[in-house]
Amino acid sequence: MTIEPPAPGEPRRPHGPRDPGDAWVVAPTGERYWGRFGAAGLLAVDAEGGVLLQHRVSWSHFGDTWALPGGARHEGESACDGALREAAEEAGVPDAAIRPRLLSVFDLGYWSYTTVVGDVVVPFEPVISDPESRELAWVSADAVADYPLHPGFAASWERLRGLLEVRPAVVVDVANVMGSVPDGWWRDRPGAASRLLTRLAELATQGVAASALGLPEQVWYPEWTAVLEGQARSAVDAGGIDVVRAASEGDDTIVAETRRLAASGRSVTVVTSDRGLSERIVDAGGAVRGTRWLVDQLPSSSQPG
Repeated sequence: MTIEPPAPGEPRRPHGPRDPGDAWVVAPTGERYWGRFGAAGLLAVDAEGGVLLQHRVSWSHFGDTWALPGGARHEGESACDGALREAAEEAGVPDAAIRPRLLSVFDLGYWSYTTVVGDVVVPFEPVISDPESRELAWVSADAVADYPLHPGFAASWERLRGLLEVRPAVVVDVANVMGSVPDGWWRDRPGAASRLLTRLAELATQGVAASALGLPEQVWYPEWTAVLEGQARSAVDAGGIDVVRAASEGDDTIVAETRRLAASGRSVTVVTSDRGLSERIVDAGGAVRGTRWLVDQLPSSSQPG
């Protein structure tokens, strides 16, 4: 949401408490950017409908252009939370409908704008729910550039469009990862596997640095698959992680999951330090990262051991 303008062209908001983030940041060269703590917007991607665009009202900043639902972040608010909140306020986007995939950050040092690319996992129809939206529409990626776009969105659209087909997935060889850390896992394999799944769920929420995945931009949220075998199959599931319990050999299941994900267009990374399995993974269309790579990605409070 935005506020009643103290100057021409400033975004507005309905009467009510003003958030401290609802303010202009003035660049050293005089340009103004909305959001004291930066701003964020949601690029919602629907497999059938395309991307969700907002037709901005004429009195808003760069009015009568098309852009993404978004606005100023609140103090202490993450970019992902800010984008989803703004999208709910401006376009009626339900939180549960979006799975974040990518954070793309435009950072000027004194101000930043984060585009949250998210996949629609629960179909919905957008609703004009505040005065800033003149119109909302699902637009095919091929047609977006035909619209009169907000200058900031226009400058980033072609780069973002090129990333819409990039869908990283990580498959974890749980037995191999557990075996890499001597923390007593052999005394309680289901318990150790459950703890690892919990840590993976935390990492899935946090996201992975793009550089760690060899991808562009800043942060990605891969699709996570954890393969369990033997006694570890009785481990407790964790939210956000696709848990696959191998009926027999875990290696065969990991290779099968790699082939399945690669066939669906995912860029697959398998976490294992097993050399024989690594060769099979490459043949199946995946890349391989050692177990230390995953341990280094885990939040510091969740390191194994």
